[in-house]
Amino acid sequence: MVIIQGGMGVGISNWRLAQTVSALGQLGVVSGTALDQVLARRLQMGDPGGHMRRALDAFPVRDLADGIYERYYIPDGKSRREAFPTVPMPTATPSAEWQALVMVANFVEVFLAREGHTNPVGINFLEKIQTPHLPSIYGAMLAGVDYVLMGAGIPMKIPGVLDRFARHEPATYPLTVSGGDPVLLSFDPREFVGDGLAPLTRPKFLAIIASDVLALTLARRANGAVDGFIVEGPTAGGHNAPPRGALQVNDRGEPIYGPRDVVNLEKLKALGLPFWLAGGAGTADRVREALAAGAAGVQVGTAFAMCAESGLRDDLRQTLLAQVRDGAVDVVTNAVASPTGFPFKVATVADSLSEAGVLAARPRICDLGYLREAYRDDDGTVGFRCPSEPVNVYVAKGGDRVETTGRACICNALLATVGMPQMRAGKIEEPPIVTMGDDLSGVGRFLRPGATDYTAADVIASLTAGL
Repeated sequence: MVIIQGGMGVGISNWRLAQTVSALGQLGVVSGTALDQVLARRLQMGDPGGHMRRALDAFPVRDLADGIYERYYIPDGKSRREAFPTVPMPTATPSAEWQALVMVANFVEVFLAREGHTNPVGINFLEKIQTPHLPSIYGAMLAGVDYVLMGAGIPMKIPGVLDRFARHEPATYPLTVSGGDPVLLSFDPREFVGDGLAPLTRPKFLAIIASDVLALTLARRANGAVDGFIVEGPTAGGHNAPPRGALQVNDRGEPIYGPRDVVNLEKLKALGLPFWLAGGAGTADRVREALAAGAAGVQVGTAFAMCAESGLRDDLRQTLLAQVRDGAVDVVTNAVASPTGFPFKVATVADSLSEAGVLAARPRICDLGYLREAYRDDDGTVGFRCPSEPVNVYVAKGGDRVETTGRACICNALLATVGMPQMRAGKIEEPPIVTMGDDLSGVGRFLRPGATDYTAADVIASLTAGL
């Protein structure tokens, strides 16, 4: 396994892409972000092809899967101007209904990615989005996921969760609470699937890191086995680790990275665990360089995000490919757009949140809640706030008004990017946001002469040429 296909966005790395990559002998990875919304909206769109129904039929507790189907399925799909019916927002005390939806949604995505071949499949989670972790991981494991990848934080407690879920045992996970002690999230598989299931295979855990210090910390202090690392540099798409030290920006407002942000590969190799290099790794030369440096291979995102099997909305993908052919690509590392506070790569596309006017015109609505921050209220209860919600609401919850400047609703935008935009008042469609790595301008290398599109197979053939 030389190539790991990145687990990108919300539905960009969908089951079709991961299935294709894995069937070709590399590691296909599905995105585990917001899969409860993705499953619900696919069903509300009429489940084209019947793929959701087929996967639901394979879930070990048929009544539970049937209940989700009946709750969200709309025959022939909702009309474009109708809003998607709501799905519960994640909280510190989630309902059994929401936990079941999250668990089943992750099962469905992994099950479909594993169809038709016997090669490994992975799933990618963001440590920052903590509330769905437990039901998400268990659902993916029920479907036989082989690798769990996680970044955007320090996933110290995930290995132990994998150990417990392999035995169908209850597990807990600490929810970070601003200004207070963590709150333990809990999930007991037996409440949903009962007793009597055979033990599950524990998936290997790969931590996505941007520091050899973090790699050492995880290897020594995690509550279970860390099986390897993905070393992600600041040229990668999506969320990037912030620069070490005081934040400095260039004339475009992009964070400036320096020598302190370069991972020491010699120290990483000394840990004796496999690692893959990510960020600008989508060329055959970079693959060979990674292998020569002692890496097991590379993780590639942007090249796969732009291929035909990607979940990226086709009109957006074709617009970007046209920009690539015209040499007109622009990718900016936006230091403030994401509610997480992490730098976030944004590709310039018309009528998307990369345009200041589109961002300013969008009403400040937070109704999905994945990137909200937990905080302790004056009465001791745990609440949630997001710097992309209405400013007065955020401030009333104790948030700093400064944190709201320039923030975008990444949750709604990323669902729009894969063709599932929420409708507002029957006429206003949530705008998309497209995140790509700095290597977007180079994906033209995968286009054959005269072609206007390329496939995942083209990417893999190019990257592994000569190996």
